[in-house]
Amino acid sequence: MDSAPFSIVIPAKNEAENLKALLAELIKLYPQAEVIVVNDGSTDSTVEICAANNVKCLTHKYSKGNGASIKTGARNASHDIIVFMDGDGQHQPADVARLLEQLGKGADMVVGARDNESQASFARLVANTIYNKLSSWISGQEIKDLTSGLRAVYKQKFKQFLYLLPNGFSYPTTSTMAFFRAGYSVEYIPIETRDRLGKSHINILKDGIRFFVIIFKIGTLYSPLKIFMPFSFFFFLVGFLYYLYTFLSAHTFTNMGVVLFTTSIIIFLIGLVSEQITTLIYKDSEY
Repeated sequence: MDSAPFSIVIPAKNEAENLKALLAELIKLYPQAEVIVVNDGSTDSTVEICAANNVKCLTHKYSKGNGASIKTGARNASHDIIVFMDGDGQHQPADVARLLEQLGKGADMVVGARDNESQASFARLVANTIYNKLSSWISGQEIKDLTSGLRAVYKQKFKQFLYLLPNGFSYPTTSTMAFFRAGYSVEYIPIETRDRLGKSHINILKDGIRFFVIIFKIGTLYSPLKIFMPFSFFFFLVGFLYYLYTFLSAHTFTNMGVVLFTTSIIIFLIGLVSEQITTLIYKDSEY
């Protein structure tokens, strides 16, 4: 499959120094590929670097976010297969061929899963481990690297979920969960990343909290009852224990007990309705 034409989409914001080496290596390894750099409001020489390497450059007049750049690239890709990779130079171009090979074996999306040594910091390693465990529980599938930006996918299947993708850094999270929910196959290959030049645009605290919000948001789209049921059970259990306490101590059923039981029922019903809505959202998927 690596001899067939495909598109490579690279979101980039002020990554000119990293793009110099990355683009040259990609062009050398994959002359058949359409390379698209989405310039997300950069103030450096990103446009000039793209022109020097004769690759397509799509420019946002102002910064819209990593996810918005991915959507722009996907909409403008010419070929049926798209490889997404970061513009910071951490992904190794040689891994693209491995992604395409695995995609050709029947997968709908192939993701490059980083090992522990490839994490940017210990804090990032801990955070990504938690993300992977939590999302695996929500989806019922093993997710080896939820936030990896290196992935190969069929364009038409990916474009089904563009409306779900946020404009920020969490497009990998959303696309992975959406593919699992739609019944598409997602597979992983191990990769090692390189050190980047310059400073990362990701804020550990700010974007870490945002990732958790996105996971729960996608959880309500993927399997809402898995999110709502624990909360419903918690309120039911508290209400039941409170009822036992008031009954044994005062032989009464208090208003607070009613509130707790009612809250439990309402949360369960919200989860049930959300489950039906989720089914409608994905009813037009091809799988």
